Amino acid sequence: MAGALGSALERALRHPVALTCAGRTDAGVHAWGQVVSADIDAGADLERVQRSVNKMLAPAVAVREAAWAPPGFDARRSALSRTYRYRLSCAPWPDPFSALTSWHVGVPLDLRAMQAACDAILGSHDFSSFCHAVRGRPGPLVRRVLRAEWSDRGEGRYVFEIEASSFCHQMVRSVVGTLVEVGAGRRKAGETAYVIAARDRTAAGPVAPPHGLCLWEVKYLTWPAQPCPE
Repeated sequence: MAGALGSALERALRHPVALTCAGRTDAGVHAWGQVVSADIDAGADLERVQRSVNKMLAPAVAVREAAWAPPGFDARRSALSRTYRYRLSCAPWPDPFSALTSWHVGVPLDLRAMQAACDAILGSHDFSSFCHAVRGRPGPLVRRVLRAEWSDRGEGRYVFEIEASSFCHQMVRSVVGTLVEVGAGRRKAGETAYVIAARDRTAAGPVAPPHGLCLWEVKYLTWPAQPCPE
């Protein structure tokens, strides 16, 4: 996404552009509330630039808002928190209309057990058990989770939403994979605390598929990004 957006902006603005994204996403992961900052000429017509970029990138990428940010604003470093959503379905049959944005688990899940398992995730912890090790980044992977909750959207569709100050690589997908094992009865809800304490990737469940994950919202102190209305 960043590469395509950067190229389109350079064509619209007619000068080089270096982008800073609020959140990094793996291949196959979606974003609704991605925020991007860049230094552009002060005289640029942002409405014209937005229309031009959307025309070039539609329908895969869309700029929903273009605005002048406060001095010193950085889409990544100025963020207070990020929220991700993960969609899955435990219906017995797949839904072709949501196949690209939802993981079809296909087995019944215990939503109460999965929600109970979220309690241990809240707060500041070393999430090494849920993070893919990145070469050159040694040391503890401490993150502060502000909120983690499941919601039932009916017809076997569940949504997991998690908000944190920041995330490490594959953290959300690993958490979802572990919680789904709880929901399927392969783990107990209380095991989540032991998984965190282990600080060992092999202690957690599998990594959930990327296509169910979406960067939903990024919060800022002075320039909040607005979430999508339900």
